[in-house]
Amino acid sequence: MNSSETTIGAGEFKSTCLKLLDEVAHNRIPLVITKHGKPVAKLVPMPPGTQLFGALAGSVLDEADIQSPIDMEWDAAR
Repeated sequence: MNSSETTIGAGEFKSTCLKLLDEVAHNRIPLVITKHGKPVAKLVPMPPGTQLFGALAGSVLDEADIQSPIDMEWDAAR
C-alpha cells in the first residue's frame, strides 16, 4: 500500500459501502479493504471518461446454432 491509499476493515466497508463508493469516485483516492488487518481487496476509481456501456462490444464470439445436437459422444456427470 502507498500513502495515497486509505484502508478500512471489511465490516466497516460493508456498513458504509455506498457512501465509500461515492467518496472514492469523488476524491479519486483508492481504498484498500482489509480482513483481520490483511489487505483483501482494493476499490479504485474508474479512469476519467471511461464508458461502461459497450465496453465489451466485440469480445463475445458468435457460435451460431447452440441448440442443435452435436455429432460427438460425451459422458454427462451422474
